[in-house]
Amino acid sequence: MKPFRTGLAGPLLGASIIALAAPLLAGTATSAEAEAEAEAAPDNGLLVTATRPAYRGEFDALEVPQAEQVIGPQLLRDINALDLNAVLDLSASIARQNNFGGLWNAFAVRGFVGDENLPSNYLVNGFNAGRGFAGPRDMSGIEAVEILKGPRAAVFGRGEPGGTVNLVTKRPKFESAGEIRLLAGSFDTWRADADLQTTLGDAVGVRFVGFYEDAGSFRDTVETRRFGFMPSVAAKLGEATRVVYELEYARQEIPFDRGVVAVNGELGLIPRSRFLGEPGEGPNIAEVLGHQIELQHDFSDNWSALVGINYRDTSLSGTSTEAELTGSRQQLFRDGRTLTRQRRSRDYDATYFVARAELAGNFMTGDINHRVLIGADTDRFENDQVFLRARAPSLASNPTEQQLQAIDIFNPVYGRFPLPNPTPLTDRVEVQKATGIYAQYQIGFSESFELRIGGRYDDYDQRLTNRANGQVSRTGENRFSPQVGAVWRATPEVSLYATYGENFRPLTGADFAGNAFDPNQSESLEAGIKYAAANGRLTATASVFSIQQGNILVADPVNAGFTIAGGEAQSRGFEFDLEGEIAPGLDLWVSYAYVDAEIENDVADPDFARPIRAGDRLINVPEHTLNVQLAYSTQIAARDVRFGGGVLHVGERLGEAGTTFELPAYTLARLFAEAELASGIRLRLDIDNLFDTTWYANSFSQLWVQPGTPRNARVTASFAF
Repeated sequence: MKPFRTGLAGPLLGASIIALAAPLLAGTATSAEAEAEAEAAPDNGLLVTATRPAYRGEFDALEVPQAEQVIGPQLLRDINALDLNAVLDLSASIARQNNFGGLWNAFAVRGFVGDENLPSNYLVNGFNAGRGFAGPRDMSGIEAVEILKGPRAAVFGRGEPGGTVNLVTKRPKFESAGEIRLLAGSFDTWRADADLQTTLGDAVGVRFVGFYEDAGSFRDTVETRRFGFMPSVAAKLGEATRVVYELEYARQEIPFDRGVVAVNGELGLIPRSRFLGEPGEGPNIAEVLGHQIELQHDFSDNWSALVGINYRDTSLSGTSTEAELTGSRQQLFRDGRTLTRQRRSRDYDATYFVARAELAGNFMTGDINHRVLIGADTDRFENDQVFLRARAPSLASNPTEQQLQAIDIFNPVYGRFPLPNPTPLTDRVEVQKATGIYAQYQIGFSESFELRIGGRYDDYDQRLTNRANGQVSRTGENRFSPQVGAVWRATPEVSLYATYGENFRPLTGADFAGNAFDPNQSESLEAGIKYAAANGRLTATASVFSIQQGNILVADPVNAGFTIAGGEAQSRGFEFDLEGEIAPGLDLWVSYAYVDAEIENDVADPDFARPIRAGDRLINVPEHTLNVQLAYSTQIAARDVRFGGGVLHVGERLGEAGTTFELPAYTLARLFAEAELASGIRLRLDIDNLFDTTWYANSFSQLWVQPGTPRNARVTASFAF
C-alpha cells in the first residue's frame, strides 16, 4: 500500500489537540447517541422491548476501533430532514453520487461508491434495505442514522469498504403518545406526518408512523407524490424475551429527471429550472413492501441471543426521455443548442430475503474481560430487469429532428414529436445467494488496552439468466473477510485506535463471454483518536484512513461495449467529527473530511471507453467537505424556543469520468427557528440555501447534471400529545 501524504500530519495533529482539549468545552447536553437512548426510555416505568443492535455487540464509543457518527433525534429535527440525502450531507465523509434521475439514493463513503446501476446499499436496523428499487428513502419513521465508517465485512458481510449507513427505526416505547406535523413549503410543497403509539396491556406496544407528500419543484413541470406507512408492534413474551415486528410500505410517483446540461463544458447557460425530458411521459412508480421481525432472548445479564428475518419486495416502472450520451449521436456537440434524446422504458422488480441468528456475551477470566459475538446469516437477492430503448441513428446518416427526438435547450417545446416506441435491450434476472458465519472477539487485557479480532466466511453464489437469448452464467465464491483492531485508553476520556480489514462486494452483470464478474475486493487501514466526556455530553474523533480497491468494472479493451473487472483505485484521507453541547443550551456539530480518491491504473471508463489515467480522481468525490451546525435552546415568556442554522461546504468534484469536466464548489447556509406556542403546539420556520447559491449536487456526464434547489422556505406546525 502507498503511504499517506505528509500533508495529513498537520490536520491530524491539530484535530488531535482539539479532541484532547475538548473537556474544556463540555456542557450539559447529551450526545446524539445518548439522546436517542434517553428518548427511548419509558416515562411510565413499563418495559421497552427494543432489541439490541444486530451485528454490533455492546461497546461504548471509546472501545470501538473505528470511526462512527450517530445522527440522533434532536439533530434530525434541527435540520427538519425529509429525505436521506439531507441527513447524509451532515457527514463530511459521504458524497452524493448519480441518483438515477432522482429515483434512488446514491452516495460514496470515503470516496467509494457501489454498483452505479443499483442504489447505494444501506441498512435498516442491521438488515440490508438499500438493495432493490424502493425509490429515495423518506425519513418518516427513522429515529436515528448511524454512519459506521471503515470496513465492516468481517461482521456485516458484503458491502462497501468506505463504510456502512444504518437507519434506526422508530419502535414502540410502551407509552400512549403521538405527534401530527403539517408542512407547507416553497414550490407548492405540502406534507403531513403522523406518529402515534399506545399500549395493549402491560406486554404489548403499538406504533404507527405514516406520511403523505404532494410537492412541486423548482424544476419546470416536475412534481412528485409519495406516501407510506410503517406500523410496528413490540411485545414481551416473558421476563427475558422480547419481539418486535415492523412493516414498511411506500409508494412514490417521481418524474425521471436527468437535470441540466453543460455546453462545451460550461454550466449555467440555461436556467437551473429547465426540464429537458418530456412531461408527457408521466411519473415513474417506485413501491416497497417490507417485513422485519426480531426476537431477543436474554439468558443472563451477560449473554443474549438475537434472531431476525427480513423480506422486502420492491419495484420500479416507467418511461423517460433523456439526453443521449453517445458522441456520434449527440447533435448538441455540433451546434451547441439541439439536444439529441433517447427514450427508455424500465420494468424492474427485486426481492430480498435474509435470516440471521447471533449470540453475544461477555465473561471474565481473572482481570481479563472477554466479549464475544458469534452469528450466522443467509440471504437471497433476486434482481429482475426488463429494459427497452429507442435512440437516434448516427449523425453521419443525417437523421431528422424527429429521429433525434430533438429539443432546443434554449427554447424547449414539449410534445413536438410523437413519443417513439422503445424496443427490447435488456431482459434478464440475476439471483445472488449467500450464507455466512461470523465471529468477533474483543479482549481487554487491562483497563487501558483492548484487542479486537474478527472474521467472516461467506459462501456466495450468483446466477445470471439472459432471457433474451437463453444464456445462463453462474459463478460461486468462498470468501473470508478478516479484521483486526486495537484500542488504547490513554485516559478515561481519550482513546487511540487502529484497525485493518478486508472487504468484498459482488458485481452485477457479465462480461463478453457471458461470465459473471469476480467480486470487487478491498483492503482498509484506519487509525485515530477519540474523545468522549465522562458524562457522554461531548464527543470528538480524528482519524486517517487508506483504502485500496480492486476488480472495479472498466471497459473491455478487446470487446467494444463490454466491461471487465480490471480497475484499481485508492482513497486516502483525514476526518474530524465533533458533536455535543459547548455551552448551556448551545449544541454544535462539526464534520470535516479530506478525501484523496483516485484511479491507480490506466483503464477506460466502462460507459464510453474514454481513457482514464492513473492518478485521475474518482467522479463526484470532493477533496474537502465541511458541515457545521449550531442550535440554541432557551425560553421566552416561559415557552421553549430553539433556533440555529448551519453551513455546508463541498469542494470541486470531477463531473465526468475520463474528462476534465468539473462541478464547481459550493457553500450553502440555512436557518431555522422553532417555538412552543402552547402546550404541545409548535410552529417552525426553515430557510434553506439562504443566499440562493447556484449549486450542482452530482453528475454522471456533462449532459446529466443535477442542479441543487434554490433558496426555499418551509413552515411546519406540529401538535404533540
